[in-house]
Amino acid sequence: MSKIRSIDSPEYTRVGGSFRDPSGHVYRVGERIIRTVTKVGKQQFELARQSGIFDALIKDGRLLPFELIEKKSKGVPCGEQVAYELEVPTLPFVSFPYEWPFTALKAAALLHLDIQMSALEKRVTLSDSSAYNVQFLGTRPTFIDHLSFRRYEDGEVWAGHRQFCEQFLIPLLLRSLLGITHNAWYRGTLEGIPVAEFSRMLKWRHYLSKNILTHIIVQTLLQQSTEKTSLVLDKATASVGKVPVEAYRKILRGLRDWIVDLEPFRSTKSTWQDYSKDNSYRAEETLQKASFVREFAASHRPKQVWDFGCNVGVFARAALGGGAEYVVGFDFDQGALDGCYTCARADGLPIQPIVMDLANVSPSQGWKGIEREGLDARRSADAIVALAVAHHLVITRNIPLGEFIDWLVDLAPYGVIEFVPKQDPMVRKLLALREDIFEEYNWEFFKDRIAQRAQIDRVCTLKQNGRMLLSYVRRSKYMSTVGTGSWCSP
Repeated sequence: MSKIRSIDSPEYTRVGGSFRDPSGHVYRVGERIIRTVTKVGKQQFELARQSGIFDALIKDGRLLPFELIEKKSKGVPCGEQVAYELEVPTLPFVSFPYEWPFTALKAAALLHLDIQMSALEKRVTLSDSSAYNVQFLGTRPTFIDHLSFRRYEDGEVWAGHRQFCEQFLIPLLLRSLLGITHNAWYRGTLEGIPVAEFSRMLKWRHYLSKNILTHIIVQTLLQQSTEKTSLVLDKATASVGKVPVEAYRKILRGLRDWIVDLEPFRSTKSTWQDYSKDNSYRAEETLQKASFVREFAASHRPKQVWDFGCNVGVFARAALGGGAEYVVGFDFDQGALDGCYTCARADGLPIQPIVMDLANVSPSQGWKGIEREGLDARRSADAIVALAVAHHLVITRNIPLGEFIDWLVDLAPYGVIEFVPKQDPMVRKLLALREDIFEEYNWEFFKDRIAQRAQIDRVCTLKQNGRMLLSYVRRSKYMSTVGTGSWCSP
């Protein structure tokens, strides 16, 4: 961590989401990621560093490591007064809380609480509770903001309590208590799900929970009193007073124990629950598809694969088995992604499950429309795998087949796509209650459209129902820059 390196390039480009904290910002310098520590943040950074909290958290993988840089450039833009520059590793794929399945959000929440409790042992605390301070390496959550640490003052209350509730706890409770997924709501309210709005959804039986009263109802009352700016606020503030450090730890431990026990409310079936029963192809075909993906990965050795419609991760595992280094799995089925995350974490696999509707992928949004980058801005795949996906988007969502193929081919230079013909039971089921207006949905159009932009590498016909697998290599004139990774700032 203390190794000093030099930097030659003076070209600093600030990451879009890195602007709120006067203590420092994040920049791209070529292919490197640099975090600055300004003179404003110097004292607290040095205090945290000297406390040993950085070394302890980096050692066990809970904090992103860094190296100090011997700064030789004339400085970063905007006249920033820099005390230190830190180089941090480039993340394989940046994701946001509104893209995490329940299991990943839960792991991130527990990480935050664990770090807070570890910091208190060294008389350090966290200045906020932003979920955007966490990123994932596969299924392992990692804290990325080295400037969130500051001195703990005796008796201080938890400054980030409400933020933790709105960005971690409430999204989890939404699914656990009510069976409602947090992702769409969270994406529309980037700072989390407001405690007052969630409170209005609770039933009287929920008020019997001490945890609900402590972390939700009290927060709601404090927020309401703040908005009224009346004597109620003064009384509420006075009643809080100072909190002894052991009482602070007790709050954190109690909240952690509660979150550990939270599980998704199982109100409906999901792909994960019925995967082995409801698919329209046999186990033999699953093995055939996995073998195709494994051989594809062995041929191209991609650093990063985007697996669209990843389900529980069968073909993500096949890609890794063929030599892929990292897989980002996208799906819209919450149960499938929970299963994918749980199994990948148990086996220590570099698979990162992401909640994503391919007909409505995450856009760039936030301040100036660049604070949280959309999926297209974060493209970092060397290869894509899209099995049993096209027919759902084309027939269910009326996405033109040609446009979907062009989008996939544009994402990465190598790919595998599955074509499911109209005689397949799944497609017949999709067409059962609607008019067949999909004249272009046929194998010849599918194959020819890919051939316009790529060299078809291999074609395989599955034994049941005539499904086809096709792998390709994109032609050089259609090659776009493939990212080497990306970064998110808090």
